[in-house]
Amino acid sequence: MKQFIILIFALVTVVACKDESKTVIDEISTVPNTEVVEEVIEAVLEVKQSVAALKAELKAKGFETFDYIDEKTQDTVIMQKYFMAFLKKGPIRSQNEEVDKGLQEEHLEHLSRMYDEGFADLIGPFGDDGDIRGITVYNVPTKKMADSLANLDPMVQAGRLKIEMHPWWCAKGQSLR
Repeated sequence: MKQFIILIFALVTVVACKDESKTVIDEISTVPNTEVVEEVIEAVLEVKQSVAALKAELKAKGFETFDYIDEKTQDTVIMQKYFMAFLKKGPIRSQNEEVDKGLQEEHLEHLSRMYDEGFADLIGPFGDDGDIRGITVYNVPTKKMADSLANLDPMVQAGRLKIEMHPWWCAKGQSLR
């Protein structure tokens, strides 16, 4: 915000000092690093969706939510139910190396597709050789839908992995740090 104010002040100063009349758009287009200026303008113009509108949109799509007021910030926090799939070792573990490689590629393609299409938000393997091989957090309205998507995974269909699904609540828009 401070940079935006400095930028506006600089633009006003430049415009006020010149005898030629130019529009602000002309001034912006002649400023070096135009991309940065345009990004700042776009960020300022971007309007944040209201809490009520977001809750209504989620409800219309079938998502379960609740909200509360954060005592520190006094912001309304919307909690949404997601579904966390634990990808566990399946009963069939003895395919040959060529089959394993093909299944792994198909598995990764499936997970990428789930992310790209907006069905999954967090995906990743665990770093040990335990029974639970990885997780996928599905951003869908129902457990049935999450389970159905998880079971489309070629590794699950081949019996190399099995799915254990759990509902999981998280603040909407929260990210990893």
